[in-house]
Amino acid sequence: MQVAVVTFDGFNELDSFIASALINRCRKDGLEAFITTPAPVVTSMNGVGITGQRPLEFMAEAEVVLIGSGVKAREVVADDRLLARLRLDPSRQLIGAQCSGALVLARLGLLDGMPACTDRKTRPYVEADGITVLDTPFHAEGNIATAGGCLASQYLATWVITRTLGESAARGVLDYVAPVGENQQTTDRALTAVRTGETVRLS
Repeated sequence: MQVAVVTFDGFNELDSFIASALINRCRKDGLEAFITTPAPVVTSMNGVGITGQRPLEFMAEAEVVLIGSGVKAREVVADDRLLARLRLDPSRQLIGAQCSGALVLARLGLLDGMPACTDRKTRPYVEADGITVLDTPFHAEGNIATAGGCLASQYLATWVITRTLGESAARGVLDYVAPVGENQQTTDRALTAVRTGETVRLS
């Protein structure tokens, strides 16, 4: 199973790298993440240049697509030519967005009828699109999930691993990367966030 971690120019390193690093601990089980970019090289919000592992068109064949955030997210959603390259199919793909990545899902019509999570700075722009923003770090309905707050990227990764390989695989990854002495708390917190986020509904 292939995961496209969509990474635009101006990206937030925490979003793309945490999610891909956690997911890639499952390579031996057939789950692999690739940094997927619209250009051969993109530069982060802090000036870190990286070479993409897959072109944007890889999104169409990946089983999972995670859209990261960044300081140029509003430019991304205003670029019709760029948006036309984003081929997503929630009927067969798991699709997640981190922070301002929710703007991309909203622009593509994938958040119609469901609330979302995002970061505090992006919240007013997501709400301007008619999307209800939750005061929680993670929310999922069916094959679509959103996460809010940079470190909530671990919850997106946990969701992907749980949905594709099961909770035991997610526990193994989380236990390995957890701060020493906080293994149980870290694992339980992530799994609880995902479980809760998948059951929350607006009243």
